[in-house]
Amino acid sequence: MGLTTSLYTSLSGMNASSQAISVAGNNIANVNTTAFKSSRADFQTQVSETIRVGSAPTATSGGTNPSQVGLGVQLGSITRNFNDGSLQPTGVNTEMAVEGDGFFVLSLNGSTRYTRDGSFKLDRDSNLVAPRNGGLVQGNGVDDNFNLITGTVGNINIPLGTLTIAERTHNVNFAGNLNANGIAAANGSVITSGQMFSDAGGTTPAVAGDNLASLFNSTGGQLFNDGDVLTLTGITKGSATLPDHTFQVGAANTTSSDANGSTLQDFMTFLQSVMGIDATVGSAGVTLNSGSLVVTGNTGSVNDLVLDDGNIIRNQSTTPTLPMTFSKSQSSDGESVRTTFVAFDSLGTPMNLDLSVVLESKDNTGTSWRFYAQSEDDTDVNRVLGNGTLAFDTNGQLISAGNNTVVVDRAGTGAFTPQSISLNFNNPSGALSALTDVTSQIAATSKDGTSIGTLQDFSVSSDGTISGVFSNSEIRTLGRVVVAKFANPAGLIETGNNLYNVSNASGDAAVVAPGTAGTGRIIGGALELSNVDLSQEFINLISASTGFTANSRVLTTSDRLIQELLSTLR
Repeated sequence: MGLTTSLYTSLSGMNASSQAISVAGNNIANVNTTAFKSSRADFQTQVSETIRVGSAPTATSGGTNPSQVGLGVQLGSITRNFNDGSLQPTGVNTEMAVEGDGFFVLSLNGSTRYTRDGSFKLDRDSNLVAPRNGGLVQGNGVDDNFNLITGTVGNINIPLGTLTIAERTHNVNFAGNLNANGIAAANGSVITSGQMFSDAGGTTPAVAGDNLASLFNSTGGQLFNDGDVLTLTGITKGSATLPDHTFQVGAANTTSSDANGSTLQDFMTFLQSVMGIDATVGSAGVTLNSGSLVVTGNTGSVNDLVLDDGNIIRNQSTTPTLPMTFSKSQSSDGESVRTTFVAFDSLGTPMNLDLSVVLESKDNTGTSWRFYAQSEDDTDVNRVLGNGTLAFDTNGQLISAGNNTVVVDRAGTGAFTPQSISLNFNNPSGALSALTDVTSQIAATSKDGTSIGTLQDFSVSSDGTISGVFSNSEIRTLGRVVVAKFANPAGLIETGNNLYNVSNASGDAAVVAPGTAGTGRIIGGALELSNVDLSQEFINLISASTGFTANSRVLTTSDRLIQELLSTLR
């Protein structure tokens, strides 16, 4: 009985040792496998044969311990070590590692699998995938405004080189200083044309409702004919030359002119619009006085208009003539400053906007200024966008800004219209002041809105957010990688290819954002290495090998005892 027991127990010991060697060998074989988690074989005794039970002490004798003989060993469990492996930077933006608890979530052939291996790549459809098994990395997507959609989980798509964005400008921030020591504006430009009459005899001065083709000069010459094209060219406003514009006389526009009209009022409105005269302020505008056009500009030296005889030409491409003469009797005055800045419409088209600021008054409470906003990129003929007021206290600090939202017309461009833009003069990036200086200075310091940009690169932050970098230097959120947490990760079933599946022992996956619910953070551009400790695995191999040899010695000894017994019987 004793020899049989020894043989059995030794065989079970040899089997246990071979299992320990297998586990250690598997660990060593996967020492370079990305995110591999090592295992440990845990053993337990099989059964024990009780030869004699123990007894309790009595008044006259002590107690005795039970006598038991072990009947071998068996594998109790194989425990996986889910401690973090060391991190290796790779510099590859598609690769990532989980530092702490959690698993990447993959969709593979309609099933969900989990992995610690973050060696991901982009496939031909720009999906983030695990190339070793084809699993699609799961995460949160974004809406049309690049806001995360946290309620759903799906494939992560990063369309490098194909995704484009453009955003219209909503806000422009200004900074600088307005010279409070300047002269307050009092006058605008006044330019008067030669007198026009509604009869060839020159007795009846023209009125706004007269037909252009029925107007005459003082010598009886007809000024216009139906179909004439008037070209406004070389008109200056401050230090800037205004763009050329054309006006066709008549009810129909057959020459693709900027505007057309039959009456003198139509032409007056056109002239006022293209010269950027804001008629809502003071006496500015284009009016009639005894048959003469009177052009009154806005105040401020930057708004001073120059309109000479050669600035309006009739039928420039055929027989050019000058339909009217002009004389200037007054210039615009007043401390003022002008700046040009770029804004974008919803298609990313750049638009040049002009902003001029004029000192209107100053008293014991501070200074008051008026700003004018204009743009040639406004799609109607009128370049005026609006005007507003700025009030400063006696310390030169901005108190209020009135009517600081301007509207740009983008009709017929395919872009969003009308587009409102807020002009901010007191903002974190630098406020506008009104202190004594040599000259006034103002500039647009920052703005939102972008021209068209193409996705060029991306990065992954610690919370799993994927941020895309576009060619126009804009950064937008493209999605977020999610991770799965298990109550008992040791209960997961390894399915090969660095993948795990849930089991009854592991519990269901809780899919959350990295860094929440006890999960670890994401390290972008890095991979988790195996957590195998080679030195410990070699020790385990030696221990298992020694155990195997020792058990084989028991078999050898038992064989010799049996041989001696048989010899004795013979």
